Amino acid sequence: MARSRTSAKAAGARFERVVADYLRDALECEYIDRKVKTGSRDTGDIGGVRAHGQRVVVETKDCATLSLPQWVREAQQEAVHDKALAGVVVAKRRGVSDPAQQWVVMTLADLAALITGDRSHWMEEGK
Repeated sequence: MARSRTSAKAAGARFERVVADYLRDALECEYIDRKVKTGSRDTGDIGGVRAHGQRVVVETKDCATLSLPQWVREAQQEAVHDKALAGVVVAKRRGVSDPAQQWVVMTLADLAALITGDRSHWMEEGK
């Protein structure tokens, strides 16, 4: 049975909650939670995630078909909106319920920024 828009939105909201709760507990940070949607100036789905004291945008996706390039571009644009260190995508793994085993997708530049705490070498504002 195909998803309706309503069921897809509900699945997405459930996945956001699972990811937020996992990150809150794993990172021991009570401030990590789902974000309010902000339209065209979106800043990701999960708030309160930080690395090196800087914000990290977390975009979640619960979709049957992977669209990695599109999702990564979206996370990077949201990182620009949020003036964040990096943007990452957490994608639902089909048939895997353990939140710790979901996919995390990002560019190598985002990974380098997360490790070093410096995004200046790869990201210009507005790109």
